[in-house]
Amino acid sequence: MHQDAITPPPGKAALWTGRLLSGLVSAGLIMSAAMKLSGAPELAEALTHLGIPLDLLGTLAVIELSCVLLYALPQTAVLGAVLLTGYLGGAILAHVRVGDPFIVVLLLGVVAWGALFLRDPRLRRLLPLRSV
Repeated sequence: MHQDAITPPPGKAALWTGRLLSGLVSAGLIMSAAMKLSGAPELAEALTHLGIPLDLLGTLAVIELSCVLLYALPQTAVLGAVLLTGYLGGAILAHVRVGDPFIVVLLLGVVAWGALFLRDPRLRRLLPLRSV
């Protein structure tokens, strides 16, 4: 028997909540990448403060967009979430290094994984929640 037949699909509410949250995470990261590509002066100032060279803006935007694309596609969503976690971990490190708050970046990663958990039965099979 195929493993997918054993795990029931998520309920409609969980599936749509997961999709909505995934969409919000993706939209935020797409906006971030678009700002990097635009070269906005405010962003340049913020990245200089974090110690990130401005000549990396395009590279960072491409990495960010690639991770979001993988995260948005159901077949590669788990890989995308893993890569987003690495990307966001680097962002957290940049903030910690200069003493800036990083809670928003941390929450973005938590919401990304929570949304994926709600919309992907494979992940729920791998990380089942159990009542005691």
